[in-house]
Order: sequence, then C-alpha cells, then structure tokens
Amino acid sequence: MKKSLIALAVLAAAGAASAQSNATVYGIADIWFGNIKTDSGAGATTSTTKVDSGGVNGSRWGLKGSEDLGGGLKANFKLEQGFKLDAGTATAGTAFGRVAQVGVSGGFGAIDIGKTWTAFDDISGASATVFNSALAPVNTFVDPALNSVFKTTGYKGNPGNTIRYTSPTFSGITGALSYSLDEGVAGTAVTSMSLAYEGGPLAAQFGYQSEDGVGAASAVNYTVLAASYNFGVATGKVTYGKAGNMGGVSGADANEWEIGADFPVSAALTLSAGYAKSDDNATAGNQSRKGFGLGASYTLSKRTFVYGGLSHGSATQGAAADSTADVYAIGIQHRF
Repeated sequence: MKKSLIALAVLAAAGAASAQSNATVYGIADIWFGNIKTDSGAGATTSTTKVDSGGVNGSRWGLKGSEDLGGGLKANFKLEQGFKLDAGTATAGTAFGRVAQVGVSGGFGAIDIGKTWTAFDDISGASATVFNSALAPVNTFVDPALNSVFKTTGYKGNPGNTIRYTSPTFSGITGALSYSLDEGVAGTAVTSMSLAYEGGPLAAQFGYQSEDGVGAASAVNYTVLAASYNFGVATGKVTYGKAGNMGGVSGADANEWEIGADFPVSAALTLSAGYAKSDDNATAGNQSRKGFGLGASYTLSKRTFVYGGLSHGSATQGAAADSTADVYAIGIQHRF
C-alpha cells in the first residue's frame, strides 16, 4: 500500500512537471526555381537557371521550448540550424549556426544568452518591399560587397557570445539591446539596439548597430529607420538605411532608401512592388545602385504559400557601362 502511494506520488509529480514544460520542433522549408541573368557592363554576360533554397525566408529547422518557473517567470531555450533545401546541406559549419540560446522571461521582458540575432537584425527588414525576399530591390544590387546596408559583407546578424534584453510592449512600443563580447578576439564585439512601434495602421522601426574595428580600423556601424502604413487598399512602405565606416575606413559610407507597397487583392493573394537606390563614397567614382522588384504571394493554407516575381538591379562603374542583374523566380514555402 505504501509503495503504491509512493508510486502514485511520483507519477503525479512527473505529470505536473510535464505540464509545466514543453519542447517543439519547428522549421521553414522554402525553395524556388528561376533564372538569374547578369551583365558585367564590359561584355561578359551570364544566364543561370537554377533551383535554390530560401527565396523568401532561409530554410531552417529548430527546437524551442519553455518551462514555467512560477510567479510569471519562464525558462526558455532555442536551437536553430539553417539548411539548403536544394542540396540537403547545412548552411553553416556549426551545429546550430543560426541560433543557440537560453534565457528567462517574465513581466520584465526577456533575457537571452548565447548565439542569437542582434537587436538591429530583428527590425532591419521589417518594412522591406516584395516580402523582404530575394526579389526585393535592395537584394538585387550587383556589388556583393556594397549591395545593401542590410546585406553588406561582414555584417554580423547573429554573432556568438551575446547577451540580449528584449522589453515587454508598452503602448505598442518594444525595445531591445544586445551586446556580443569579443572574449579577447579583436573586432568581434557588437553593440546593437532597436525600437519598434505598432499601433493601428502604423508600424515604425529604428535600429543601430556598431561592430568594433581591428587595430587602427574604425568601427563599422549600421542605421535603419523604416515605417509602413495600412491604407486599406494598400500598405505603403519606406526604409532608409546607412552603413558607416565600411571596411573599417573612416568616412567610407553608403546610404540607401527603398519605397513601395503591398496590395491585398484577396484574402489569399497579395501583390508587392518596390524601388530602391543606394549610393556610396567607398568605391572609385562613388558608385550608385538602383533596382526594382515585383512579386506576388498566394496563400494555400495557414502554413503554405506560393510566390513569384521578378527584379532588376544595376550599378554604375565609372567610365564603364552599368552592370546589371535580373532575377525571375517562382517558389513555395511551407512552415512546420
């Protein structure tokens, strides 16, 4: 009898613990088919038909969960790995190259520690046009080193050794701060902050990030200011971004802006269009880039949609003709 009571007590305790904690497998499978055409401006042209992963969002899988600690406090964890759906390979050399974090949350907000997205990265594409996809005009600029404030080579979106705080929402306003320690490795410390507002038809975002330079190199910094407004028949979007001291060179800056709109044709179909322009003084002749994108998204279910569209981008090259890039794509995304 006594043993039976003890066994029942153990089972009851185990059941209570299970009710207070959980772990979930989740992910995104996103793949597209299309063609990319480029012209160097000096007679060299390419046309590549391809199947590629991550047309709208990078394909990924992960584990996340939380445990109720009582008093409104929770312990949380998240592990996330990116992968190439077209090849079945990981997109990073580490086990969880996108996210590996643990933390606590409550009425005060959330604190996360590990490899996590910076506060800036959270809002950098929040008001981007054409679903912030590979068809978005800021993603079509030809120069891979200066193609966008958000895509600049060397930009650290999810550095390791990070401590991050995210505030609760106050009257539609949410803030975040993150700091990534260098742990004695010069040039790896990252300081980041963001503010976001959402209320009624208006949403607005501000972000700033600074990445330490190495030796005499200046700290690279990024700034973004963006907003969207739902007019009913369409949602207008505008973004301004700046990258300062690019490549660690003081005064080598790039500025860009993007404008466009999403048009909900029906409950399932949304059309989107955008135009972007970028200028910098970090290359010979003060290079400039411009581009446009057109896209459509059709929802098949709560977790699956198909998309397609086209984009065009060009970049000046001093005395040479402009280089160009054109993308045509159709794709599908499923969330699980």
